[in-house]
Amino acid sequence: MAFRGPKVWLWRWRRNPLKRRADAVEAWVVLGTCLFTVLAGVLAGLAATHSVERGLARERVEWRAVEGHLTEKAPGTALARSGAASGDRVWGKVRWTAPDGSRHTGQVRVRPGSAAGTEVTVWTDPQGSLVTKPATAAEARLRASLIGVLVGAGAALIPFVGGRMLCGRLERRRIAQWDVEWAGFDPLWGRKTWADGDT
Repeated sequence: MAFRGPKVWLWRWRRNPLKRRADAVEAWVVLGTCLFTVLAGVLAGLAATHSVERGLARERVEWRAVEGHLTEKAPGTALARSGAASGDRVWGKVRWTAPDGSRHTGQVRVRPGSAAGTEVTVWTDPQGSLVTKPATAAEARLRASLIGVLVGAGAALIPFVGGRMLCGRLERRRIAQWDVEWAGFDPLWGRKTWADGDT
């Protein structure tokens, strides 16, 4: 294991006669990577959050609840209201009339065993097509925040990975330069330091 001394903050920016041009380049690369990573993550996350919030808010305004009726008995047997769990639903065929007067049919989740003609609430878009119930304002904020975090993290990965790859390349180049310079100084010691058979 290589010996590492105590960590010195901002060592890349301090004056040092041993510091090379590659060290200064790497310092700027590290700084640029940090800045671009934070900026890309924050800006992309905020943009995605606002976009999702606007889209969900538009759905709350444009989507309407209309009354429909089952065209046939729903599959299954009717359960007592007190014993039926809220998740007990089956697909039932329903017909509804859009605000423009056009009639539509589709399938929605209803209670098992619901009789034909049972009134059900369906949600439609401005064209009268069947949609899901729009998210509430609180649900929209939560969903938009989660999507914003995911998009921001994904966007931040691009400059972060690119900066790490560039730093790795600079490190390999620096090690290669050390090898070349050490090979020039090595004969001055009188013998090879890594000769085969040395004990």
